[in-house]
Amino acid sequence: MVLGALFVIAYGLGRLGKLVKLPAIPIYMLVGLLASPHTGFFPLNFDSGDIELIAIFGLILLLFNLGLEFDQDEFFGNAGRLLISGGTYIVLNMGMGFLFGELVGWGTREALIIAGMVGTSSSAIITKMLIELGRLANNETPAILGATVIGDVFIAIYLAIVSVVLSGKTEFWPVVLQLSIAAVFLVVMFAVARWGARLFSALFRTRDDELFTILFFGLALLFAGLGELIGVTDAIGAFLIGLVLGATRFSGKIERISIPLRDVFAAFFFLNFGLALNIAEFGSVAWLVIIAVVLTVVLNVISGELIALFNRLDARDGINIAAVLMNRGEFTLILATLSLAAGLNQKLEPFAGLYVLIMAILGPVLTANSERIGAALIRPRRRPSKKGRNPVLDEEIGLVDAVTSGQQSDEGDPQDEPSREAVDRVVEEAMRQAGADDSRKQN
Repeated sequence: MVLGALFVIAYGLGRLGKLVKLPAIPIYMLVGLLASPHTGFFPLNFDSGDIELIAIFGLILLLFNLGLEFDQDEFFGNAGRLLISGGTYIVLNMGMGFLFGELVGWGTREALIIAGMVGTSSSAIITKMLIELGRLANNETPAILGATVIGDVFIAIYLAIVSVVLSGKTEFWPVVLQLSIAAVFLVVMFAVARWGARLFSALFRTRDDELFTILFFGLALLFAGLGELIGVTDAIGAFLIGLVLGATRFSGKIERISIPLRDVFAAFFFLNFGLALNIAEFGSVAWLVIIAVVLTVVLNVISGELIALFNRLDARDGINIAAVLMNRGEFTLILATLSLAAGLNQKLEPFAGLYVLIMAILGPVLTANSERIGAALIRPRRRPSKKGRNPVLDEEIGLVDAVTSGQQSDEGDPQDEPSREAVDRVVEEAMRQAGADDSRKQN
């Protein structure tokens, strides 16, 4: 009953959030925060441990769908251009994020996690915002989607590195071995997705939707467990099997069925994260979160303009790119969950929670208003007029041309033919006005 009440409350707040185009992530977190035993605002006593297992399913399906939606054709067809655009975004945001994390002083492992939190966008929120705002046909949208494709590839590599870092191994050869296992796992799964998807397609030849659903959900859990077993986290295992199934001819059906499942289980994940938060701990990280938010906005504006420059877009398109890529969400919370399981600094949890609450609201608001912001900050370029031409003269000469062409098109009526004197008077008047304009400019 308690869980049902929480979801009904989440539905009501979600309806209100839709009015201002807010994503569901901060809504679910807010409901969990209100129901948290640390808060005392909610009249029901609720233990977050009751839904931890379901929350893990939510994490797995979030990463599974991320891999499922990965566009291999776009990546392999335009790898060079995408690497320049997406790589610029990742290097700038992750690099400065890691530097910020080091300055925080919690430790190098914590700095690596903070870099991922502030340096990676939410592809789910980005795609949803582009659809809801009707911007799929905009000039800057291919550059945005290209950057998210590279971001998804980077997440796979980043998670593999993070899994080794969080394992606590410090000796050289065990670390090299773990990184090698992760690299082999990545390469094999990418190769299967590229050239062996037909083998997996054969598994899904059934008209029974129930068996079809059981199969892909089972594969997601199986590979998540395999990833955990070989030491690269369950998240990356789920992502990679999603990548493989996304390359099969049944990807559309899998996505159609899996999205409602993802949304329900992901709600448990965000709700459970909110339940673990303590508002009293926000004060200890508030100033760090404010710095992180300002840093995110500044870095996204810079990288957005650079991406626009690389793709031969104008500054207004750069503002749109910056606003859309600024959206943060589920991956930040996933990193916080992984870091807490590894025993890192406890302040990462309230830091991630407050950061996502702010960015999941600020990002969509800026995205929805980015075109107006760009119009207010950047004036459109004016085409330069041809040197030596006067607009008054051009207008009068155009009138003469129109009169003359009218004469040529009506040869059957010589009485309508303009006299030579009339044409000369028009030209003289135009020249006189042009000279008068030039004299006023000189004075």
